[in-house]
Amino acid sequence: MIKNAKMISMDIKSLRKILLKKGFLLSKKSVVKKQSSLQNLYKISFSSLLIISFFYILPPTSKYFSQLFKSNPEIQNSSNQTLTLALEGKLLENEIIENDNGTNQDLVYQELYGEVTEEDSLESGVRLKASVLYQLFEDTNYKLSDVRVSKIAKPVEIGKLPYELKEIQSVKKRKELFIQIVLPLILEENNKILLDRKKLFAILNKNNNTSSDNDWLNKKFKQYGVSNKDIPTLKRRMDIIPPSMAIAQAAKETGWGTSRFALEGNALFGQWTYTDKGIKPAAADAGTTHKVMMFNVLKSSVRAYARNLNTHKSYRKMRYVRAIQRDNRKKLNSIELVEYLDNYAETGKEYTITLKKIIQQNMLRDFDDVKILPNSEAVKNLI
Repeated sequence: MIKNAKMISMDIKSLRKILLKKGFLLSKKSVVKKQSSLQNLYKISFSSLLIISFFYILPPTSKYFSQLFKSNPEIQNSSNQTLTLALEGKLLENEIIENDNGTNQDLVYQELYGEVTEEDSLESGVRLKASVLYQLFEDTNYKLSDVRVSKIAKPVEIGKLPYELKEIQSVKKRKELFIQIVLPLILEENNKILLDRKKLFAILNKNNNTSSDNDWLNKKFKQYGVSNKDIPTLKRRMDIIPPSMAIAQAAKETGWGTSRFALEGNALFGQWTYTDKGIKPAAADAGTTHKVMMFNVLKSSVRAYARNLNTHKSYRKMRYVRAIQRDNRKKLNSIELVEYLDNYAETGKEYTITLKKIIQQNMLRDFDDVKILPNSEAVKNLI
């Protein structure tokens, strides 16, 4: 037992000094706690960032690797086979029609041809004599022999056929003059269709259409008689007519520009109409009410003809085969397409045989890849 032991009183500061001399490291509890809290906060933030980043990049990464290691599917292109069946007449009617159910032209005549007749009413073409046309073509160096080689036509627009066409004794000269007049009109109309077709595909490639795009589409649906607003049908209808086929039909329907309908009504294709504006055929059967459409200028006849082939239900097979041709070859074959114009005339298949002869005997397919010199930047881009 320790006796008389003295209790030494010591404050905190003195104790701290002694401990420090002995080598002890002292810190306040609050500081330690604060540092620990900050460290935990940093850890939580970093972990959260990692988790968010992981889930953000997971979908695209998964899609990338799934496409990378996925075997390429075998795609069978049956368009060549379909074209062969169509040409051999082995396709069923409903297989060819698809959504292209034709157009009731009597009901929507104004929508189909309203634009054509409205523009035609503003025209008053001048009828030039054949001698004047010869001089004009010579001055502009417009020769069919050059066109066949250069594949470039002059943008010469003739409003009416010369009366002297039927007086030209040389069949070759008469045909050449007729083609010189009609070819630029056909090419110009085809260019308008190609510009529309180019705009159509530009709109279809957009993610979102503007109100003006939708208005334009609705206008074209009406012009092409697509009542159900079916895009594939519009794409099939909005396409050009091969110049060789158009020239052959114009030649057949007008006797190479010498018929009464062509000279009096600027009608190159003998289209029927039940409106007041038309020429009554002299040989029409009793009780018939149809007339041959007449126009103020030739280009309106060409536009109405293109609209007719691109909308009437009688030519839906032609449009279907044309779409397959474009898909396969990018170039249209008029010899195949005229097979489906048997409903254009009462003579049926005989009519299509005649068209083929006209095309082949006059080498009209030389003009199918001819471009017309541009008169605008938009047309220039098509060449």
